[in-house]
Amino acid sequence: MASTVTPARRAARTVPDLLAWRAEAHPDRVAIEVHGVATLTFAAWESAAGAVAAALHRRGVRPGDRVGLVFGARDWVDFAVAYCGVQRAGAVSVPLSDRLASGQLRHALDHCEAVAVLHAGAGPDGGGGLPAYTVTELSGEPVDDVPAVGHRVRPGDLAQILYTSGTTGRPKGVGATHANLTVHAPNHPRRLALGHSERFLHAFAIGTNAAQTMLFNALAAKPTALTLAQSTPGRFARLIATTGTGTVFLVPSMAIELLDSGALSGRDLSHVHLIGSTAAALPPAVAARLAAAFPSAAVVNYYSSTEAAPAQTTMIFDPARRDAVGKAVGGTLMIADDAGQPLPAGETGHVWLRCDHPRAYYRDAEASAATFRGEWVRMGDIGRLDADGYLYLTDRHQDVIKSGAYKISSLEVEAALHEHPAVAEAAVVPIPHPVLGSAVAAVVVARPDAPPADLELPALRGFLAGRLTDYQLPTRVLLVEDLPRNEGGKVVKRELITRFETQAETQEGP
Repeated sequence: MASTVTPARRAARTVPDLLAWRAEAHPDRVAIEVHGVATLTFAAWESAAGAVAAALHRRGVRPGDRVGLVFGARDWVDFAVAYCGVQRAGAVSVPLSDRLASGQLRHALDHCEAVAVLHAGAGPDGGGGLPAYTVTELSGEPVDDVPAVGHRVRPGDLAQILYTSGTTGRPKGVGATHANLTVHAPNHPRRLALGHSERFLHAFAIGTNAAQTMLFNALAAKPTALTLAQSTPGRFARLIATTGTGTVFLVPSMAIELLDSGALSGRDLSHVHLIGSTAAALPPAVAARLAAAFPSAAVVNYYSSTEAAPAQTTMIFDPARRDAVGKAVGGTLMIADDAGQPLPAGETGHVWLRCDHPRAYYRDAEASAATFRGEWVRMGDIGRLDADGYLYLTDRHQDVIKSGAYKISSLEVEAALHEHPAVAEAAVVPIPHPVLGSAVAAVVVARPDAPPADLELPALRGFLAGRLTDYQLPTRVLLVEDLPRNEGGKVVKRELITRFETQAETQEGP
C-alpha cells in the first residue's frame, strides 16, 4: 500500500530521513555552496549519498562500522555526501580535518577502530594503511543495493563520533545517535530556521563541533550554506556584503580578525540580520564592536559544547548584561556543587546543561560517568545564574587561577584586556608564584600600529586598575604575533604557559 505521508508531515528521526525529506520537499534548492568551487542541491546530495552507501556496502562496510572522513575547506560538498552516505549504509561517520598532524589522525582512527577512510583526493597522511576511497569514485558506481533507510538505520543507532578540541588533554571521541542529531529537525517545509536569509556564511574547519552545526543547518534550515575554499578577512567580507547573505557565523578570533582588518569598511551590511558567535565566549568589547559594525543584526552568542550539542543557550548581546551567555529556559541549565547538587541563584558552581538524547564519550566509560548524568551534561565551566536566570561564566574549570586566597577568572581579566584600544587579542594564564602559588600572566596580541609602550606592564596595569581588583592584575605580560589556536578557534593555553616557563628559564640562565 502506498504511503500517505507527505513531505509536509514527515518527522525525521535519522539523518538519512532528514536528507530524504529535504530532497523530496526541495530537490532543486542548493544546500551547500563552496564559493567558486562547487554547489550541491538536495536532490544531488540524496542521490550521491545513496551511491556512496551502496559502494561502501559492496566493499564490506557494515552497520555500526566506523568510517573516517578526512576533508578540507574546499571539500565541503564531498564531505556532506560522504557523511550522509556512510550513515545511510548504517555505519558511523567520523569527521576529521585534513589539517591534522599524522599522529593526531592516527590516534583518532585507531581509537574509533575505523574500517576505512573517505577523502577528496590524495590518501590522508596517517591513515595507517586503512582502505581509502574518494567520494568521486564511490558515487560514480551504479546504485543497485542501497541499504533500506529505516531498516538498518534507527534513531538510537550511533551516527557520529566527533573528537574534542584537546585543549585540556588528548582529544576524546564524543558519540552521538541519530536521535541526538535530529532532535530539533523541522517537520514542515514552511517552518525552516533562518528564514530571513538566502544564504548563511561560515568558514569553520571540518571536524569541529561548529562545523557540524553548520552541516545540520544546511540539512535543516532554509538558506544555502555558503563557505570558502580558503578564508581571509577580505574574502569573507566580500561574501558578507553580497545580497542575500543574511546570517554570518564565526568564532571570536575570526570576529576580531575581521574587525581589525578594515575589510568591512565602506560595505553595505544592512542586509545582515544575524551574527552568530560560537566555540568560545565572545568578549563583551568584541560583541559591542560587532553590533556597531552590523547595525541591523542581532549579535548572538551560542553556548554549548561537543558533549552537550545540540543543547545550547543563546544570548543576544545586551549592553545591560554584557557578560551573560544565555538564559535558563524550561530547566535546561543548572549550577551545581562538586557533588552535583543544585545551587541557588547567585551561587557559583559547575555549569550543567540538559540534553535530550545525550551523547557519551566513545570507549571511555570513566570519563562518560564524570560528564554525563542522565540527560545532564557537565560543561567543564564554572559559573552562576542571576535572579532572572541569566548565566554568567566565571571560567573553564581548569583555567581558574588560584592565587593565595583568591580564585581569579581568566575570562574576566581577558574581557578587561579586550577593552584596551591597543589590544587585538588576549589570553590569561597562571604562572608560578613563590608565596601565592600562582599569579596572573597576560599574553597579548597588539593591534597594528599600537604604540609598544602602551602594552608594557606598568601601562597595562594602570589601564586595568579601574576595571579589576589589585589581585586580578597581571604580574607579567608577553607580547606575541598571534595566539596558538586549535582547529575550532580555541586558544591552546598549555602552549602559552610553556612560553612563560621557557622565558623564565632563559632569564635565569644556566
